[in-house]
Amino acid sequence: MRLNFPRNAAVAGLMLLASCLPARADYVVLRSGARLNVTGYEILGDRYRLHIKGGVAEVPVQDIVAIEPEEIFQPSTEPLTEKTPFQKLIRDAAARYNLDPTLIHSVISIESNFDPKAVSRKNARGLMQLMPRTAELMGVKDSFDPAQNIDGGSHYLSDLLKKYGNDITLALAAYNAGPDSVDKYGRRVPPYLETMKYVQRIAKTYAKLKADALNPATGLSLPQN
Repeated sequence: MRLNFPRNAAVAGLMLLASCLPARADYVVLRSGARLNVTGYEILGDRYRLHIKGGVAEVPVQDIVAIEPEEIFQPSTEPLTEKTPFQKLIRDAAARYNLDPTLIHSVISIESNFDPKAVSRKNARGLMQLMPRTAELMGVKDSFDPAQNIDGGSHYLSDLLKKYGNDITLALAAYNAGPDSVDKYGRRVPPYLETMKYVQRIAKTYAKLKADALNPATGLSLPQN
């Protein structure tokens, strides 16, 4: 699925991407590098029986490297206001890199739920979950410093949007899985459940926040880029 949105994209377009998501599950990491999203599993001698969407699959034990819990943060669903954590840093970074602040807000919500000390099992760090190499490339010395992290993450997201012609879907997929993975699959969202669900969850959060900001009943107006 691929959508190409300008910065002030219609909320309706994003809602098409934000479909219902699977329930919490685990990831089975295969020796090939593939990651399978499973809702359950059992050992049958020298094989694992994996319960996946649509049925079951049996995989030799030696082909499985690890079984990892899915990381899910419950995102903030409140529009960006003066009360939003780190709102000034978000707005400053948005202005600096010509991004929609609500997009940065959405990424932080999904990545860390606004925990500046968050660390993933892959060693991604801080509010926007920067990998050490990405932080180094963006000039971030301390990923746990909110100002540096938001600046570095926004800078990286801006670079990805430029690389993919302002295609938010591809930029987010690359933010999660890396641009090499997006390019490997012909500049499409890689067929990794983790990445597809990541893009969907941010799209859903982004669309919700934009819709709330547009609703006159909230008394709020859209932030200006």
